[in-house]
Formats: sequence, C-alpha cells, structure tokens
Amino acid sequence: MANNALTAAELRGLSGKELNAQVLALKEELFNLRFQSATGQLQSTARLREVRKDIARIYTVLQERNLGIIQDPDQKVEA
Repeated sequence: MANNALTAAELRGLSGKELNAQVLALKEELFNLRFQSATGQLQSTARLREVRKDIARIYTVLQERNLGIIQDPDQKVEA
C-alpha cells in the first residue's frame, strides 16, 4: 500500500481554503473508514490512524497561521 500521508511541509504550501477542503475530505474518509470497521469490511486498520494524523497535521498548520508562527502563502508580504 502506498504511503498517502501528508507532510507538514506540503501542507504549509497550501492555502487556507485548500486546507479546509482537505480537512472536510479527510473527515468524510474517516467516517467511511469507521463505518467499514464497524461492519467488518475494513481492509487496513492502519488507514484509520493515518487519516487521524493527517487531520491533526492540518489543524496544526492552521493553528500556526493563527498564532503568526508561519505565513499563509496567499497573503502578500509587504516590503
């Protein structure tokens, strides 16, 4: 199975809108994986953990932007 995990460096290059869209997609995938797990159809239980960690990474990047630790790539830097 291919490693689909997102890296923090990749996430920092995305805009806020892209990150929010990614969170929604991952939450939907997590819901589907939990449903498959409950019905006994889940093939890879490790994917649950990967998706949860990806969501946490995105929230971390969004919080870094809120605190001013990193800049949103969409914002113009004034010289």
